[in-house]
Amino acid sequence: MNNEVKNQWTRRRVLQGLTAVGAATTVGLPGMSKLARAASTDDDLLSQVNIFWGTGGHGHTYPGATVPFGMVQLSPDTYNDDWDWCSGYHDSDNTIMGFSHTHLSGTGCGDLLDFLVVPRTGEVRLAPGDRKQPGTGYRSSFSHDDEKAHPGYYTVLLKDTGIRAELTATEHCGFHRYTFPASETSHIVLDLTHAYGRTPGNIEWCQLSQEGSKTLLAGHATNAWGAGREMYIALEFSRPFDRVEFYQDDKPAEAGAGLKGKSLKAVVHYKTHAGEQILIKAGLSGVSTEGARKNLAAEISGWDFAHVQKAAEDRWRQELTKIRVETANENDKRVFYSAFYHTMVAPTLFDDVDGQYMGMDGKIHQLDKGQRNYTTFSLWDIFRAENPLFTLIHADRVPDMVNSLICMAEQSPAGMPVWPLQGKETGTMTGYHSAAVIAEACAKGFKGIDYNRAYAVLKKRAFVDDYRGLKWYRSMGYIPCDLEEESVSKTLEYDYDDWAVSHVAEHVGEAADAALLRKRSRNYRNYWDPGTGFLRAKFENGSWATPFDPIEMGHSKKWRDYTESNAWQTTFGIQHDATGYIELLGGDKAFVEKLDTLFNQPSTLPADAPPDIAGMVGQYAHGNEPSHHIAYLYSYAGRPDKTAERIHMLNTTEYSNHPDGMAGNEDCGQMSAWFVLSSIGFYAVDPVSTHYVFGSPLFDRATLSLAGGRKLVFEAKRQSAGSVYIESVEFDGKPHPNAWFAHADVAEGGRFVFRLTDRAEGSFGQGNDVRPKSEV
Repeated sequence: MNNEVKNQWTRRRVLQGLTAVGAATTVGLPGMSKLARAASTDDDLLSQVNIFWGTGGHGHTYPGATVPFGMVQLSPDTYNDDWDWCSGYHDSDNTIMGFSHTHLSGTGCGDLLDFLVVPRTGEVRLAPGDRKQPGTGYRSSFSHDDEKAHPGYYTVLLKDTGIRAELTATEHCGFHRYTFPASETSHIVLDLTHAYGRTPGNIEWCQLSQEGSKTLLAGHATNAWGAGREMYIALEFSRPFDRVEFYQDDKPAEAGAGLKGKSLKAVVHYKTHAGEQILIKAGLSGVSTEGARKNLAAEISGWDFAHVQKAAEDRWRQELTKIRVETANENDKRVFYSAFYHTMVAPTLFDDVDGQYMGMDGKIHQLDKGQRNYTTFSLWDIFRAENPLFTLIHADRVPDMVNSLICMAEQSPAGMPVWPLQGKETGTMTGYHSAAVIAEACAKGFKGIDYNRAYAVLKKRAFVDDYRGLKWYRSMGYIPCDLEEESVSKTLEYDYDDWAVSHVAEHVGEAADAALLRKRSRNYRNYWDPGTGFLRAKFENGSWATPFDPIEMGHSKKWRDYTESNAWQTTFGIQHDATGYIELLGGDKAFVEKLDTLFNQPSTLPADAPPDIAGMVGQYAHGNEPSHHIAYLYSYAGRPDKTAERIHMLNTTEYSNHPDGMAGNEDCGQMSAWFVLSSIGFYAVDPVSTHYVFGSPLFDRATLSLAGGRKLVFEAKRQSAGSVYIESVEFDGKPHPNAWFAHADVAEGGRFVFRLTDRAEGSFGQGNDVRPKSEV
C-alpha cells in the first residue's frame, strides 16, 4: 500500500473419501449445482443457508467454517491479493492455495489470512506457484462440484492429490481433517509468509518452534491493512510427525529453540495408507502462543471432529432460529437465511479464554470476568442496519460490543474507533461512527455501559480533536473542498455523529453540549444550493466549487468531494433530519419529485467512479451504504406507498440465491442486514432516534426472538400474491396508524399485522400526525 493510496482512507482506494459426509448430513451430494449446494427442503435452517452467497461478483465473502461472531474463520484461500480477493476466495477460481484461519467478510480492503495449512503429496513445494498452473507450486486444482459447505462446516476435494479436506471451528480454534491417499510422500506445509497482500514488507516478523513430536507454535505480524497486526497459533497434530523440516527464506534451517525471521515455513512429513486421516487442531490468540495453547486446551480437548462439527452446527441452529420466516417462496427464504447468517460472522471476538486481549495501544489488557472483547467493526457500514438488528435479537451482546468500542477509544492513539481491526485502527472511511453505535445503545436504554466514560471520549472527538477537517467543520460550519478531501460527505458524517453524541451528552447531564451538537448537526445546510438542487462543495472563501456535475465524484481530479458517491446520492444522505430537509427542499411535493428523479435518472457514472457505486437504480446505488436509507425517505414526505414500491423492488431485484447474489460488498453484514430488516418489513433510517420505518414485508410471517424469550411477530395478510402496499396495520390487535414504530414499543414483544393491497391509493401513513418525523 503506497502512501498516496493510504492517505485516501476509503476502502476502494486501498487496492484495486468423503468420510465427513456421514457426519454432516446437510452437506449435499456430489454433482449438485452451486445454487443448490446449501439448499434443502429440510426444516433445519442450516440447509437454508447458501454459504457461497457473495463469493462471486464483488461480494468478497468467504465460504469456510466459523461459529457466530467467532475469532476463527477457517476457510480456503484461492488468492491473497487484488480487490475481489479481500476475503481470500473468489468463485471464479479453480485452484486452492490452502486453508488459513482468519478471514474478513465482504470488506472492500483485504487483510488476515493467517497461517496457511497446505495438505499435499509428492514433491515439497514451498510457494503457491502460478494460479493457472497448480503444478508449479503447492496450490491444487478443485471443482466447485466437489466443494460443500453449511454453517460450521466446509469440505473440498483437492484434485491434484486426491486429498479430502474438511474444516470446522470453535470460537478460538480451527479443526482440520485431511483424508489422504496411500502415499510415501504425504506432507503438510505451514506457511507463515502467507497473508493478504504480496508487497515487500508485508510480513514484519515470524516466529516458529516445535514442541514435542506433535505440536508447532508460531506467530507473525503483518502489514496489510492493519499495520503491525499480530496473531499467534498453536497447532497440534493427531499423529506424531514422521519427520518435520523447517525453512527460513526457503532454505533448510535448524529449529533449535525456535526460529525468527521474515520468511518461515514448516513441512510435516507422513507416510499414509489409503483413507488415513490426519487431524490438526489449531488455537489462535492475538496475545501470545501461550494464549493460543490455552484457547486450544479449553475448546478442543480430544480428536472427535464430528463432535466439534456438531457443536458448531448447533450454535448456528440456535442463532438462526432467532428469526423464523414463513413463505411459499423457497428462494426468498434461502436468500433470507443466507443474509441472516452473514450478519453474524462480524464483528468478531478478539480475546482469549482467560480474558486477555491485545489493546489498541499495543498492550495486553485483562477483561473483567464475564466480559468479552470484539473487533472487526465496519462502522461506516454497520451502524445503519446491522447494529439496529443486533439491538433487537442480540441484545445480550450489545453491552460488550459497546464497551469494546469505548475501551478502544481510550486505548488507541487514534482516539474514537473508525474501522478497528484486531488491535489496530485502519482509519478507513469517513466519520467516526462508533459514536452512532454507542449512542444507539444509550438511546435504547442498554445497561452495563458506563456512559460517562463514553461521553469523555466522544466529547474529545466532537469538541477538541483536529481530525480530518473537524476544525473547519466546527469553526466554519462546513469543510472547504480546497482544504480537505471528500469534504461534503465528511460534513454529513460529522452531522450524524454530532446528532449521536448529543444523545449521550443529554443522558449524562451535559444539556448545553447536547444543544450545541444538535444545532451543529444541521451543518449540511451550508452545502445546499437551491440553484442546482444539490448538496455541493464549497471553497474556503465560501464560493461554490466549479465545475459541477451531479454524477461526478467532485469538482477536481485532485481528490473527491464525496465518499464513494456523487451529488445525487449525497444529496439524500440526511438520516437524522429528514423532516427539516424536506422543508429545505420546498416541502413534500418537491421532495417526492426530487426522489423520483433520483430513481428515474440514467445510471451513468464517470470513468473514475469507484466500483462501490453499484446496484444502480437510476442514480440510487444499492450496492453501497450511503443509499440504503433513501427509499424510506418517501414516508417522511407522506408517501409510504412509494417507499413500499421501491423496497419491494429492491428486495426482489438486488438479491438472489447465487454466488454473485448481492449488489456490492457485503461489508461485514450491512448489505445482508438491509435485506433482513427490509424483507421483514421495516428499517432504521436514523438508528439513534430508536425509530423504525415501515416498508413492505416480503414474507407471510416473520417471528423475531427477543431477549427474555419474548416474540415480535410481523404478519402480512395480502389482497393477492402481488400485494405490496400497506392498507392498515394492527399491533397486538389494536389499530396502529403510524407508518413507523419505536424500539420501546416492541421491547416486550408483540404482533404486527399488515393488510396489504395491490393499489397504491390509500391514506395509510400520509398525514402529518402519522408519518415518521425527525426531531433535531
